Amino acid sequence: MSEKKTGGTLTSYLSFRLGEEMFSADVSKVLEILEMRAITKVPRSPSYMRGVINLRGSVLPVLDTRIKFGMAATEDTVDTCIVVLNVIMEGEPLTLGALVDSVEEVLELTEADIEAPPTIGSKFNPEYMHGMVKMDDSFIMVLNVDKVFSTDELVMVAETADKVQSENAETQLQ
Repeated sequence: MSEKKTGGTLTSYLSFRLGEEMFSADVSKVLEILEMRAITKVPRSPSYMRGVINLRGSVLPVLDTRIKFGMAATEDTVDTCIVVLNVIMEGEPLTLGALVDSVEEVLELTEADIEAPPTIGSKFNPEYMHGMVKMDDSFIMVLNVDKVFSTDELVMVAETADKVQSENAETQLQ
């Protein structure tokens, strides 16, 4: 990082790629990173919800971050992975998977390193961003993970995961 500012507490951010764009999320929100695996589609779910996976006996909703950000869908590659995040929905934690094209590195940043997001001219909703970090000749968008998905969207995702979990439990009882 060529223009790192000094002073302040360092916070770790996981950087990842969606197409040509670089993003990062506070590692305190990241629970784990999973290799791509089969995802079960869920009927009548939002377009950005790719489906669900079984994660150690629990149903984990997986969201296609590209679709959520209005980017074109793409084929999964060997680098595609699922970043398991803990987001806060109405004061309660919710675990979900975010599909990303690739995970890059962990960045150590201070608040002084993070510049305010642009209010105009950005393809992405500035409400989703905590800010931007200049890296060499490009920028990395620092996401506010709790705001990327609105409460209504998270409720729908949580309800879909609960429904699948209930259906799986009923099937196992039969």
